[in-house]
Amino acid sequence: MTLLLLIRHGENEFVKTGKLVGRLPDVHLNSKGQNQASALGEALRNVPLKALYVSPLERALETAAPIAQARNLSVIEEPNLMDTDIGDWQGKSWRRLALKKEWKIVQEAPSRFRFPNGESFPECQTRIVGALERMIQKHKKPQEIVAAVFHADPIKLAVAHFLGMPLDRFQRLGCDTGSLTALYVGETAAQLVRLNQRPPFDFLAKEK
Repeated sequence: MTLLLLIRHGENEFVKTGKLVGRLPDVHLNSKGQNQASALGEALRNVPLKALYVSPLERALETAAPIAQARNLSVIEEPNLMDTDIGDWQGKSWRRLALKKEWKIVQEAPSRFRFPNGESFPECQTRIVGALERMIQKHKKPQEIVAAVFHADPIKLAVAHFLGMPLDRFQRLGCDTGSLTALYVGETAAQLVRLNQRPPFDFLAKEK
């Protein structure tokens, strides 16, 4: 079984503006986010990662850099790990969006919602799972470990898929900045090893 390490990027300042970031460019880690990235790099220094896949958004690439350096790995940019395409809602205020009638659908029945001029949650889940499945097929030797650095909702959607959870329950999962979620995935089953864990990671096998 392949062990997938699903890592959310570190903290950035944009989240404090009260607006949805989506795929906006030039959103960088703040000092806390940089410390989170460094902690991830140190925690994974002796873990035998086979590959490191990363969303092309800056906050994910900056989080992945210390991990790549610690492991002497190349960063593999994977466009299909991008954050959800929230279309016209990108850069908009949470408070104003929460006044829309569509907000209740996002919160209670996300499987029925499509962002205006963006993608639906099922489409996002299919995109993310497809990317992860390709990684699994490429790294399917027993006990191979692969890391992917990307975004909160896509990580939660992936976990929901592999555990057989209804999409409409995916927001019940946690995914903090700088956190790691681990899944063993095989041909017939998946097992959640850790959810939303911050370093150190005592459950990961170390290189001999």
